[in-house]
Parts: sequence; structure tokens; C-alpha cells
Amino acid sequence: MNKSALKLAIIPLLMFGFGFALVPLYDVFCDITGLNGKTGRVEASEIDADLVDRSRTIEVRFLANTNTGLPWSFEPLVKKMQVHPGQVYEAVYRVRSASDNKTMGQAVPSVSPGLAAQHFNKTECFCFTQQELEGRETRDMPIQFIVDTDISADIEQITLSYTFFSVDQG
Repeated sequence: MNKSALKLAIIPLLMFGFGFALVPLYDVFCDITGLNGKTGRVEASEIDADLVDRSRTIEVRFLANTNTGLPWSFEPLVKKMQVHPGQVYEAVYRVRSASDNKTMGQAVPSVSPGLAAQHFNKTECFCFTQQELEGRETRDMPIQFIVDTDISADIEQITLSYTFFSVDQG
């Protein structure tokens, strides 16, 4: 086998290896940049109300977006709040359909910085299920969340962002 054939045989193997490595590389990229920070889910019965850290506060900011193709407006009713780690809080988002027809959407959360995501847990959230709105319907959708007490002292601000995507009913 000559050198050119060997090189041509190795190229697809390298391409496969690169494609296989993209998922872990993407996870590292997200951890560094804080993009696509996945939140956790915890049952309300698991929360110990005696573990609230009242000695510190963290500012939680709320953002909302809708993806192209979903005729909804979406916004948090409160843009930010000060929270004590270990205490359960509630925030409310408002969604309005601009369509005359029934539409469905799914909210995807993201937490920034990415290192805070593992310490940001929700007990209730509209993002757990698909949302269906009638034509021109407006709805307030609450989330209940808690920031773990073992979150790094370096983290003073967390941004919770939701993006609603259209769910194809067909």
C-alpha cells in the first residue's frame, strides 16, 4: 500500500474520532463559558428549611426568549431578586400568544455561570412539560427554585434564562 492510500484511509478515522470527541469538548466549552448550564430538579420534601444561609445573598437575574417560529411573547415579571442559599423562592414568567390558533411550546432553561448550574435546583417549573396556549391566551407561569448552600462563595450572581421553542404538533 502506498503512502497516499494510507493517508486516505487514516483521514476518515480521524474525522470519526473528532466527531466522537465533539460532545465532551462541547461540555468543556459550556462549563468554561457558562452556556447551556443545566439546572437540577429537587422534590420539595427533600429541602431542609433549617439549612438557610442568611449570612449571604446571591442575585438571581431572569431572562426570557422565544425562538423564531413561535408567535409568543415571553417575559419574567421580576427581572432580578436577592436570594439566600437554602431558601425556596418563587418567580413568575408571563407568556402571551400572538396567534389566533392553538400553539405549543417547550421552555429550555440555561444557567450562567455554568458552575452555578449544579447548585440551582427547581421544585416546580413550567419547563418540566410542554405548554399549550389557546389563540391570544395569556398565562402566568411560576417556578419555584432553591440555590444550594454549598455553592461557591465566589458566585455572587446567577442568571436563569429560558428560551421557548415551538413544538410541532404534527
